Amino acid sequence: MSGRIGETSLPDEGGREIRSMPMAVRPPGHAVLRLGRGSFLLHRRAFVVAVALAVLLAAVVVASLCAGESFVSPVQVCRVLLGRPSPDELVVGTLRLPRLVVGLLAGTAFGVAGALIQTVARNPLASPDVIGVTHGAGAATVAAMSFGVASYDALPYVSVGGGLAATSLVYVFAWRRGLNASRFVLVGIGISIALGSLTQLFLTKGDYLVAQQAKVWLTGSLNGRGYDHAAPLALVLLVAVPAALWAARAQRSALFDDDTATALGVPLDRIRLGLAVLGVVLASMATGAAGPIDFVALLAPQIARRLTRTVQIPLLSSALAGALVVVVADLLARRLFAPIELPVGVLTAVVGAPYLMWLIVRTRSGGTSS
Repeated sequence: MSGRIGETSLPDEGGREIRSMPMAVRPPGHAVLRLGRGSFLLHRRAFVVAVALAVLLAAVVVASLCAGESFVSPVQVCRVLLGRPSPDELVVGTLRLPRLVVGLLAGTAFGVAGALIQTVARNPLASPDVIGVTHGAGAATVAAMSFGVASYDALPYVSVGGGLAATSLVYVFAWRRGLNASRFVLVGIGISIALGSLTQLFLTKGDYLVAQQAKVWLTGSLNGRGYDHAAPLALVLLVAVPAALWAARAQRSALFDDDTATALGVPLDRIRLGLAVLGVVLASMATGAAGPIDFVALLAPQIARRLTRTVQIPLLSSALAGALVVVVADLLARRLFAPIELPVGVLTAVVGAPYLMWLIVRTRSGGTSS
């Protein structure tokens, strides 16, 4: 949805409003969706892309639950998902489904977070893992794990605190009478490097056995993840739905430059801050649940934008693309070198790092990345 269709009132000779009529303006490629008295514009291509991504994601989910040391037929997988008796209940419902749920939720959160932060920075290079959000979440979580300063259940919230702290540092150092997109990304990269070094320091100073567990977590692995990891992230995503609906409308205002926003009376700074905080919380919670799975938040919004060809990054398609990237990467990580299982973050980095370098080269050569 890209906006509500308003109404215009026609005054009589005395200046009184005598009737109202709907505006006939409809941008190309949009359809009108009427809900009660409200009317909304629906981008046709974005809707088709979202449906296609949802269907593809459903197919990959079934394939992921089928694949493993023992193959389970799609029929039995569907029986388990529908809650019907199946001899493969243990393999599918107990062993494979919990980690898949964590991957779906983390990918969704990373996709939306990347879309919001790229909108705020107005730069496709900006994503939670590039500008230091996930590194801040990771440093705080590793510190809590290595020194035992927080309980296991509190680690996702420690990640949020670390992500918010890192983003605050980036904002403080990047702010110069406004938020310049290039400076925002460069400062974020510098903060990321510093936080990465700090994380390594925590690993060397903390308990050895816990530090080894933290190293595995830092690779972004879904191995051993269960519903206890998924529950806090699912709760945050559920609570964030109203904020995401606001963000979908606020994205249009966030694309204005400072002068235009001032002339129109748009509170641009507050809108950008709200979008950024929402993106940071989602990325940090996803990091706490599944580890810092790099480049998902960078890739998913750009995949969604190129498929939909919209001016603003579509949040729903970004969420679906993020979930799809994580689930596919996890499936490949489990089966490419079986019985050896790779961390899912390794697969996303193999794809994401070259894409990031391509974006940098394209930006420096003067090309557009949209």
